[in-house]
Amino acid sequence: MARLIRPLLAMLVLLPLLAQAGGIEVRRFEDPVLEQRYQSLTATLRCPKCQNQAIGDSDSPIAGDMRDRVYRLLQDGRSDKEILDFMVRRFGDYVLYNPRLEGRTLLLWGLPAALVLLGALVVALMVRARRRASARRLTAEERARLDALINPERNE
Repeated sequence: MARLIRPLLAMLVLLPLLAQAGGIEVRRFEDPVLEQRYQSLTATLRCPKCQNQAIGDSDSPIAGDMRDRVYRLLQDGRSDKEILDFMVRRFGDYVLYNPRLEGRTLLLWGLPAALVLLGALVVALMVRARRRASARRLTAEERARLDALINPERNE
């Protein structure tokens, strides 16, 4: 019985390591520049399933398919722009971490700037209103009341 337990324990310890090693993808590039482009593109494209993870870091099947497609397109001699255009046509603007500046993305790019300007305008108006309120002159009745509060012994 003890002879069976040791091999079983060894298999249980090694099984996760073997499963992880099976998931490693090996891409062969003849040109180091092409490999660098592949790394850059897989870091630039977002996984549709994982949402905030690049396809180069994701273990999802769709990210693996996207990496395969990027690799094949690079091997076919496509430019980075052509590859990104292909991925956008297939998956939408969502796959780009930095969406392009186009008519339909103007709101996405312009809204933060507009909100900052609106916030600055609101703060400026509030400061202006407070300055006007503090700069207002006191009436004679208000001045007398203030003097009475500041110097109570004079009024007795």
